[in-house]
Amino acid sequence: MTSFFLFGAEGGLFDFDATLPLMAVQVVILTFILNTLFFKPVGQVVEEREDYVTVSRSEAKQKLAEAERLEADLRGQLKDARLAAQKVITEAEQDSDKLYREALALANSEANSSREEARREIDAQRDSALNQLKADSEKLGDLIVERLLAVQ
Repeated sequence: MTSFFLFGAEGGLFDFDATLPLMAVQVVILTFILNTLFFKPVGQVVEEREDYVTVSRSEAKQKLAEAERLEADLRGQLKDARLAAQKVITEAEQDSDKLYREALALANSEANSSREEARREIDAQRDSALNQLKADSEKLGDLIVERLLAVQ
């Protein structure tokens, strides 16, 4: 009885008259129309976008590689600049040290010459004072002798 309801009676669950082939033809026509009108254009858009993404990714990889290369170049230039700056700083320190030593030597020599000149001047004044003192002491001695002789 269940088989009668399922397959044999009109209006049952499965009806095998002309509707089945008609439905099959409708599905095929609908699939063809949908494929032609919607799926192909959508597929083309999807393929174009996929191509665009692929091209964009390859360009991005190239730009990234170029950026990394430029970064490496800039790092090398920065390293060279730091070395050059360090060399300039070292040379400047050496030059300033040399100038300091020369100025110190010049100041020392000027101080020594001034001290030597002052010593000579002091010696000359001392000699002059001693000579003057000697002359004054001789005059004083002569004067004492004269007065002692005059008192007698």
